[in-house]
Amino acid sequence: MSRSQFCYVAAATLLAGMLGASGYAQGSEAEVKRGEFLGARPTEYPAWFKESFLDFHEDIEEARQAGKRVLVMFHQDGCPYCSQLVEVNLAQKDIESYVRDRFDVIAVNMWGDREVVTVAGKAYTEKTFAAALRVQFTPTLIFFDEQGKVALRLNGYQPPAEFKLALQYVAEKREQAQPYRDYLQAHLPPPKEKRLNREPFFAKAPYNLSRSGNAKPVAVFFEQLDCPNCDTLHARVLADGLTRELLQKFDTVQLDMWSHTPVTTPGDQPTTAREWARQLNISYAPSIVLFDSTGAEVIRSEAFFKTFHTQSLLDYVLSGGYRHEPNFQRFISERAEALRDQGIDVDIFN
Repeated sequence: MSRSQFCYVAAATLLAGMLGASGYAQGSEAEVKRGEFLGARPTEYPAWFKESFLDFHEDIEEARQAGKRVLVMFHQDGCPYCSQLVEVNLAQKDIESYVRDRFDVIAVNMWGDREVVTVAGKAYTEKTFAAALRVQFTPTLIFFDEQGKVALRLNGYQPPAEFKLALQYVAEKREQAQPYRDYLQAHLPPPKEKRLNREPFFAKAPYNLSRSGNAKPVAVFFEQLDCPNCDTLHARVLADGLTRELLQKFDTVQLDMWSHTPVTTPGDQPTTAREWARQLNISYAPSIVLFDSTGAEVIRSEAFFKTFHTQSLLDYVLSGGYRHEPNFQRFISERAEALRDQGIDVDIFN
C-alpha cells in the first residue's frame, strides 16, 4: 500500500468512526456491505460549444476576429456541478444567448488525452494541461483575453446570478479597469440584513490566527451580509454533524470580507478582514480558506459546494492528504472508495 493510499484509508477509518458515533454506520464489521455511490450525473454539453483542435493560439485569434473571447471549461465525467452549470445556468435563455454572442466555449476533460497546444506553443495532454494549471475542481472556467492572458478564473460552480456578473465582467473587458472582487461589490445589491450567520464553533474576537505555539490547522470563512449562498452553507453543510466534528479540529474563524475587522493572519501579519480578503483575491461569498498548522494555505473553496465536497476539503487538510496527493480530485475519489469499503454510502452531490 502506498503512502497516499494509506493516508486515504486511515482518514476514512477515522471518518467511519465519527459516522458510527453519530449514528450513520450500521451493522458489525462482519456484516459490512459496500456503500452506495450516489450523486454522479452525466452531462450532455451543448452542440454550440466550439469543436476545437485545442490549439489555443488559433482559437483565441478566431474568437478575436469574431469579436468574442475564449472560455475554457474544465470538466470530468459524472461531475454534478458541471451538469448544474449546463442544465441550470446555460439552460436560461438570456445566459445562453449572452454566452453564445460573446464567447467561444471550449470543453476540456481534466483527465483526457487529447493534445493541447498553448498560446506559447507548448504541447500538453488535457490532463497534464489541467495539472499545470492546478485545476482542483470541476467545472473550472478560465476566460482568456485577446493576447491569451487569463482575464478571469472561476474555480467551481457559481449560481446564475454570480455567473452572469462574471460573464459581464469579462465580456465588457472590465479586468483592464478593476479587480473582479471590486466589480462584484459595485454590482451586487446592498445588503438588507446587518448580520452574519453565527456558529458556536466560530472563534470570538480578537482574531489572532498566528500559528506560534498552536498545532491546529485553520479554517477561515469569508462571508458577507445578506448572502443567500452563505445561508445555504450554514443551513445545509455546516448543520451536518460530521462537518461540525471535522471543524472542531480546526481553529475556525468567520470574517465579513468587506469589513475592517482587525485580524492577525496565520503568517503572523496584522491586517483587516477586508485587506486580507483583497490580498487573497477572495471574490465569492462564502469562501473557505484552509491553512495547515504551520500557517501555509493548503486549499480553498471559492464556489458553491455541498456537504460531501466541503467535508472532503476539510479531510484533505486534517488527514495530511495534501502532502502525498497534490490533486484534490484524486484524493476525493480515493476517499469515496475507502468510505464505501467501510459500508458508508457516498453522495457526491449532497
